Amino acid sequence: MTLDPAYLAYPQRRHGYDHDLYPWSALGDRPPVRWPDGKAVAVWPCASLEWFPIVPNDTPFRAPGHMQTAYPDFRHYTSRDYGNRVGVYRLLDAFAKAGVAASFATNAAIAERYPELVADIVVAGHEIVAHSTDMNGTIATGLPIEEERALIAASLDTLERVTGVRPRGWLSIARSESWNTLDLLREAGLIYICDWVNDELPYRFTNGLIDLPLNHELSDRQIIAVQQHSADSYAQQMRDAFDWLAGEANEQGGGRMLPLHVTPYIMGLPYRIGAFEALLADLAAHDNAWFAGGGAIVDAWAAQQ
Repeated sequence: MTLDPAYLAYPQRRHGYDHDLYPWSALGDRPPVRWPDGKAVAVWPCASLEWFPIVPNDTPFRAPGHMQTAYPDFRHYTSRDYGNRVGVYRLLDAFAKAGVAASFATNAAIAERYPELVADIVVAGHEIVAHSTDMNGTIATGLPIEEERALIAASLDTLERVTGVRPRGWLSIARSESWNTLDLLREAGLIYICDWVNDELPYRFTNGLIDLPLNHELSDRQIIAVQQHSADSYAQQMRDAFDWLAGEANEQGGGRMLPLHVTPYIMGLPYRIGAFEALLADLAAHDNAWFAGGGAIVDAWAAQQ
């Protein structure tokens, strides 16, 4: 039996990728990026502010961290609500003590229900990144384009109305997109997204949108909640990552980036927040660290392209 010649007739078989969303680019082949004041590593704290409806929507899929047991699932509902009532203020205190700027990836429902919370974030000088409407607002192929366009608009319009500032960045729930998402986000005026995790520096899509990679492997959800490591272990892993990136930047030339993706109901617990505060203090005191929100990192990178 011979192989059908049509099997090898793959129209996207070529150098690089099987799509035209962005070109292939190895990190070491690009011109070096210089961060402000010659810092080696841009440290990007990003906290997820999420509102979980008590009944999850399983279409197209249930968002990570959602309700898990028979409804009403008060145990998981209230543990997540703890993050918005208690944990987030511990994170705000930690950022203030270290004197660093952060991004808060925020569901529009958080702004609607707790406007005083987002006001505190904005007054403290932190950036709001749009994070859909709520944790039922997932995007995937199959969602009608007009529904997806309306979901994006509702998230951006609500956050702008409550905070007075229209978000420039977007993080999808579970980093899930449809084939239409990139163009719809660009159409809505977004500058950057955080969904694509295949790099350690920003890069540009062919439609002009910029990706600022928020690597889920470095998040407290993955390291603490999924892998069951301690907060002290998480903090040490972030120190190790910083040291490696700083060494790589100094040896190879050009800046690197370290995202610190944290979740208020995970990292904001009283037996974990101390390890996070110590991590921030150590990195903030480092000569090679530049702390910044996502928008500032994107602006610094884009100015050099």
